[in-house]
Amino acid sequence: MALSGMRGLSVFISDIRNCQNKEQERLRVDKELGNVRTRFKNEKGLTPYEKKKYVWKMLYIYMLGYDVDFGHMEAVSLISAPKYPEKQVGYIVTSCLLNENHDFLRLAINTVRNDIIGRNETFQCLALTMVGNIGGREFAESLAPDVQKLLISSSCRPLVRKKAALCLLRLYRKNPDVVNVDGWSDRMAQLLDERDLGVLTSSMSLLVALVSNNHDAYWSCLPKCVKILERLARNQDVPQEYTYYGIPTPWLQVKTMRALQYFPTIEDPNTRRSLFEVLQRILMGTDVVKNVNKNNASHAVLFEALALVMHLDAEKEMMSQCVALLGKFIAVREPNIRYLGLENMTRMLMVSDVQDIIKRHQAQIITSLKDPDISIRRRALDLLYGMCDVSNAKDIVEELLQYLSSADFAMREELSLKAAILAEKFAPDLSWYVDVILQLIDKAGDFVSDDIWFRVVQFVTNNEDLQPYAAAKAREYLDKPAIHETMVKVSAYLLGEYSHLLARRPGCSPKEIFGIIHEKLPTVSTSTVPILLSTYAKILMHTQPSDPELQNQIWAIFSKYESCIDVEIQQRAVEYFALSRKGAALMDILAEMPKFPERQSSLLKKAEDAEVDTAEQSAIKLRAQQQTSNALVVTDQRPANGTPHVGQLGLVMVPSSANADHNLEDQGLAQENGTLSKVDPQSPSPSADLLGDLLGPLAIEGPPGAAAPTEQHAIPASEGDPNPADALALAPVDEQTNSVQPIGNIAERFNALCLKDSGVLYEDPNIQIGIKAEWRAHHGRLVLFLGNKNTSSLASVQALILPPSHLKMELSLVPETIPPRAQVQCPLEVMNLRPSRDVAVLDFSYKFGTSSVNVKLRLPAVLNKFLHPIAVTAEEFFPQWRSLSGPPLKLQEVVRGVRPMLLLEMANLFNSLRLMVCPGLDPNANNLVASTTFYSESTRAMLCLVRIETDPADRTQLRMTVSSGDPTLTFELKEFIKEQLVSIPTATRPPAPQVAQPTSAATSLTDPGAMLAGLL
Repeated sequence: MALSGMRGLSVFISDIRNCQNKEQERLRVDKELGNVRTRFKNEKGLTPYEKKKYVWKMLYIYMLGYDVDFGHMEAVSLISAPKYPEKQVGYIVTSCLLNENHDFLRLAINTVRNDIIGRNETFQCLALTMVGNIGGREFAESLAPDVQKLLISSSCRPLVRKKAALCLLRLYRKNPDVVNVDGWSDRMAQLLDERDLGVLTSSMSLLVALVSNNHDAYWSCLPKCVKILERLARNQDVPQEYTYYGIPTPWLQVKTMRALQYFPTIEDPNTRRSLFEVLQRILMGTDVVKNVNKNNASHAVLFEALALVMHLDAEKEMMSQCVALLGKFIAVREPNIRYLGLENMTRMLMVSDVQDIIKRHQAQIITSLKDPDISIRRRALDLLYGMCDVSNAKDIVEELLQYLSSADFAMREELSLKAAILAEKFAPDLSWYVDVILQLIDKAGDFVSDDIWFRVVQFVTNNEDLQPYAAAKAREYLDKPAIHETMVKVSAYLLGEYSHLLARRPGCSPKEIFGIIHEKLPTVSTSTVPILLSTYAKILMHTQPSDPELQNQIWAIFSKYESCIDVEIQQRAVEYFALSRKGAALMDILAEMPKFPERQSSLLKKAEDAEVDTAEQSAIKLRAQQQTSNALVVTDQRPANGTPHVGQLGLVMVPSSANADHNLEDQGLAQENGTLSKVDPQSPSPSADLLGDLLGPLAIEGPPGAAAPTEQHAIPASEGDPNPADALALAPVDEQTNSVQPIGNIAERFNALCLKDSGVLYEDPNIQIGIKAEWRAHHGRLVLFLGNKNTSSLASVQALILPPSHLKMELSLVPETIPPRAQVQCPLEVMNLRPSRDVAVLDFSYKFGTSSVNVKLRLPAVLNKFLHPIAVTAEEFFPQWRSLSGPPLKLQEVVRGVRPMLLLEMANLFNSLRLMVCPGLDPNANNLVASTTFYSESTRAMLCLVRIETDPADRTQLRMTVSSGDPTLTFELKEFIKEQLVSIPTATRPPAPQVAQPTSAATSLTDPGAMLAGLL
């Protein structure tokens, strides 16, 4: 753009560049915006030159990152100017400042159409460029015929035609109906005969979009695409300006091969032979060179050629050549090339008869696990997982176990899960499988999910020959001075069930087994204590005739825990104590667990859900569909006494789609951690808990009305079943069954929005729900953006807010219908009444065609949104800290199971939670002190102080002290910070202090929002 004649604009840009800081720049920009606004108010006195100058200034200010919310009409009006300088400004600024849904664009449609059908090629290019950038559905309906005429016109210059092709591509994406399939198949084939490579490249982009929706109509284009590839491969008639580092127009080659991948096959033998000759030439002529730009271009062509070879299912010889070429790439020093080599080798696993060839590179792939780049390590892990079978499973699993000790924390969970799945699928014998899983728990206990050790228990229970071996291995691990809590769980269970099989071995008498397990009791959390109590009862049962000394020791433990505050532990202790007095009858009551019926493995399903950052068509997913596991599978079973168990194994249950609704109705309301809050004791549905005798409240035979005590947010059984509306409002988020599946992980989207104020809350193939929020003191304003992604309307749209009792929320009217490709904004006002960690829920539903979708989404109106970070000095901090002397205003807790992180990472986490880290207040460099202000209607502005004491030798535990002037706020803030620090969520939510209960029990039981928030 020529700015030499605009002295005012040049002076303004010079002033901006001379600003010393951001504040000066902002003041100068505000001054200029005020001047421009004033001049635009008196528009009649503006000359075209002045209007052009001020619009240029608006664009420059917008490019600096400032909002420009006026002057749009002036920019649009310049489009109709008769002279090129003003028209150019109008088109450029309109393209930058406005989006396709802006109302002002409708005013310019006629002017844009006049420029397109006019004879001035410069004006045609300006109009086509703007429509190609921001054209929407209205532009598509009005301008598509004129743009098509330009594209197929033989009198237009190539410059105009290639812009017309890209403009038509934009309009087709906005409204596919503008391109008539019957009339355009022949025209498209004619466009592929174009000799000008610019027009041909733009037309190929249009063809890719057309064949992706309907390839049947464009079969005539297939041989033309092959001829284009032949021409480019032989470098025939390619101008110098389209040759990039010696490679003839690599962009056109890539697009052409991508278009060919949308056709299912190539029937004509001559065309197929010509194409394979071109692909052979590409494979043979590509190598790694020192020039980075040439590498990028040649590898873009090569990897698209590899994808086409896999799509066409070429001969084995060519496949072997592709794998050999990728084997070279994964051995070079350049990390980008190694990454692409590993990713494409993973895709090659989708092709049959190639896995044996890929195995030749197993050593190099294992070496990539130790690469400094984590993305390369992830790709190597995916490839090893995909290429594993019975022949190499032992080697690969052993390498993964060896690598586990030095792997990054970010990879350990995925690594542990995949190692467990491979050991299960390809185990040469079950004893080796037990060895692998126990090693896995020993080396990475923090990252081993409960599903993995549940699976070991199921295997051992179903194989009698394996039981003595598994018990002996568990006994060996208990001899270690320090073992992970998960190892304590699995070892205690196995020894409780099968230690009597080791009775004749030295060191394995019941008293010695009890002693070594009891040594671990002080080191475990409350979730593990019930398992140990079950183990003690089992040991006592196997010791017949009973040993008085051992019996007294175990009875003393039961007696101690009879008054435990934890309901689960208390119930087990009371009932085991009573049962253990039955003498020989105990053998029948606490008999060994029966075998589990067969069912599908839940580990493989969890692995698929946890996959992130993988190839589009991951070989892992494809092979998971094609192969069936040889390992034992387990199904739900009904207990003998007819009473369903209530436990924590929600992850193990995978109900079939046929009875999903039935299970939802009969199983009650499951919390996110798997504990049920509402149970119907007469429910006829199968038990959801496979190890209920181990982890759930004991289902002892008794009167039908006897039920286990429920938790804080439970609904008593005497109240009966809730009405259908309440049942809908209280449906668990994780158990919704819709025919339309969401895109991405809903929980991860919610967690991300808890730390930032804008983003996507939910997305599926039909709709995207975004959020933009502003928070001020105890008030908040959220805007829900409901975007229809389809070319048809969404009907019966409903949005209902289920607020917890501590939030006052008001949602504006939501339209019942969302038009095609439209976005609706729905403001939501929020007021915080008092401190609480409960969350609000959005109950959203719509209909698309014949399918109805209903989702319940947690809204990120969480506790930290009402915090305002504040920096305090030592003079302000210490008097306030001393004045809050103890509970309930100051609470301290030792937190275990913390995600290992450096002090700097923890400080960044606190800052993202709106807790201001105050350096220098604590003399110990390993400690953190943070301060913030909490706002609510009850507390107003309340100062909160936090101190974190860490141990550099053990990053998995810390001591946290939280203080404030309100007991409820202190408790809720402490628990909220703990939830952010601990890697595994706690099984139950601890009750708040009695002095801080803001509502009665009756209120919490009748408030659907509070109950649903408690479940989430």
